[in-house]
Parts: sequence; structure tokens; C-alpha cells
Amino acid sequence: MNRNFWVTALIAFINSLSFTILIPIIYLYGKQFGLSDLQTSLLFSTYSIAQFLATPVIGKLSDRFGRKPLLIISLIGTVIANFIAGTATTAFALFFARLLDGITGGNTSVAQAIISDVTTPENRAKGFGVYGAAFGLGFVLGPATSLLAQQISLGAGFLVSGAVALIAVLITIFFLPETIQNKAERSHNIFDLGLGNLIKGLVIPKVGILLVINFFIGTTFTIFTYAFQPYFLNVLGQNSKSLTLMFLLFGVLGILMQIWGVSILTRKFNIISILFLGLSIRSISFILMPLLPNVIYFVAISIVYSLFNSLVQPMINTLISLNAQPQQQGTAMGLNSSYLSISNGIGPVIAGMLIHQSHPITYGYPLYLAGALTFIVLLLAIFTRQSYTPKLK
Repeated sequence: MNRNFWVTALIAFINSLSFTILIPIIYLYGKQFGLSDLQTSLLFSTYSIAQFLATPVIGKLSDRFGRKPLLIISLIGTVIANFIAGTATTAFALFFARLLDGITGGNTSVAQAIISDVTTPENRAKGFGVYGAAFGLGFVLGPATSLLAQQISLGAGFLVSGAVALIAVLITIFFLPETIQNKAERSHNIFDLGLGNLIKGLVIPKVGILLVINFFIGTTFTIFTYAFQPYFLNVLGQNSKSLTLMFLLFGVLGILMQIWGVSILTRKFNIISILFLGLSIRSISFILMPLLPNVIYFVAISIVYSLFNSLVQPMINTLISLNAQPQQQGTAMGLNSSYLSISNGIGPVIAGMLIHQSHPITYGYPLYLAGALTFIVLLLAIFTRQSYTPKLK
């Protein structure tokens, strides 16, 4: 791996750190502006939908004008958006900041394109593995950094996130050269959002069904990711610090399982069986979580959930990669990211619509729904397994 690769991996880590600082505080910060649960769910969705629409455009622009300028622009957008959010005095400014961050949120896809530029085909899988580890480390340290920022205020978390993104901007400007060798010719379809490709992706043999399954997996996950926060705060009576510690717990357990658990399980079971196991435990966990309004009980169920849930995404990504033709790898993984982005926009809204603040019992409804839907996804995966079982040599 050359110097440009390691600089990009460092930028990926910093970008992940900046993003995950915000995850534990967006819901609570929205509440400070008097937003309802449905309105705060839209804060999550606004970012995801804007990112989904903008990422293909940013990717094409980076092919034409170069990776470096588009990465700089994307990161600067994050810096400005988080400064606006951290100093916001109205809910409108907060929504505008999330929209701006989403529109310029193509920095991850540009960084992945740089990895492709600077690695040889035989080293690419290893390169993306290191890149993923750097990104995953940010998911552990982000909540820890957020916990420190919250000692000042929730708004300070956005300012710290923006300052971290500014470090990535400076590293990109001074240490990362342009990596694309042959820029694309001018295209008349720069602003094609790629919606047609989403439909075409459904007919890719053995991959289309996996995209559908992963879309529903992502939707149930984001229903939970949003819904557990108001439940944890309002039903279990916890505060922002304990909520952030929960995210830290999820991150640490997820990394431990992916480092050691996956390698142990794949020696004894096949990929599809591990996927079914992860979905089964996720479904049961979601349904059990709201049954008893006790924080110790909830944390215990969450530990089991986090360990086995961390198996789901690596297994589905592996199946997509194994079933895609060599010349379709980039397309298949890009489509997978697009479907997950859409699910990230839908899940929080579904959860927010089910919660009614005047009826505390409704805080558990989205968790029950997430469990039921996950079970349906499991059945879909079981009944269609023959259509996506890879032929391994």
C-alpha cells in the first residue's frame, strides 16, 4: 500500500469520527428546538435522502474534475453544515444544516473511488478491508468523543464534529495529490440521479433479490436505530450520556464480533446460515426489548442483539460480492449502498409516525414492528435462498 492509500484511510477514519459524533445527539438536539418525535425523525431522513440523491452526481463530477477537489468540497460542506447546526437558533436552520450536509455528503464515495485509483486489482480487496477497519474505528471513537463534547452542550457536539471534518479538509489539501489518471469526458448526464440503475439492479442475476433483502434489512435497522432512543430516554428514564454509552457499546461489540466472531463462525457454518442466525437473533431481540421497562434488562438484550446483528451486514455484502460478476463488482456494491441510503431515509420516519408522546406505551411500537418485519425478511431470505446461493469452487 502506498502513501496515498494511507492518507485516504486516515481521511476515512476522520470522516467516520466526524459523522458518528453526531449519531447520539441528533434526536436530543432536535428536542431542544421543540420538535416532535416525527419531526426529529425527519432530521435523520433529510440527511439520508439528500445524500442518496447527491452521491451519484458527486461521483460523476469526481470522474470529470478529479477526486481531490470534490473531496474537499464535500468535506467543507460538512464543516459549514455542522457549524450552522451547532450555532442554530431555529429548527429551520437545523434542518437546513442536515440538508446541506447530505447534499455534500459524497465524501465517502469519493474516498472509496480514491482507494480504487491507488490500489492494484490484486490488492483492492485488502485495501477496502483496511479502509473499512479505519471507518469502523471511527464508529467506536465517535460516541466517546461525543460524550466529551456533551459536557459543554449538545450543540458543542456539532461544532466538534465540524472541527474534526476541518482536519480532514486540511489533510486532503496538503497531503493528498490528485489520484485519477484519466478524467472522464464531459457528460450531458452529470445530474442523472441513477434512479434507472436502481430498477436495472433488480434484474441482475442472483444479486437483485439480495438488494431487495438488504433494503428491508436496512429499513428495519434504521427503525430500531431511531426508535430505541426515545424509548431509552422517555420510558427507561435515561439521559444523553447513558444514551451515548449505548452507542459506544454497540460499536465496540460490533467490532469485536467482526474481528473474531465472524472468523470463528465461518469456519463452522456457511455464509447463508450465519445470515439466518443474525436475522433470527435480531428479530427476537427487537420484540423482547420493550417487554420489560427495566434498563438492566434492556442493556442485556441489547448486548445479545449487538453481537449477532453485527453478523448481518458482512454476510449480505459477501453474498452480493460472490454473486456479482467480476465486471459488476463496483456496480453491485454501489447499488447496495444506494438501496441502504433509501432505507436510512424511510426507517426513522416509520418509527416517528408510530410514536405519540401523549401515550408512552407507543414508544415500544416501532421496536415490535422492527422485530416483526425482520422476521418477514428472514422468511423471504429462507424461501429465496436457492436463487442467491453462490456456486463456490
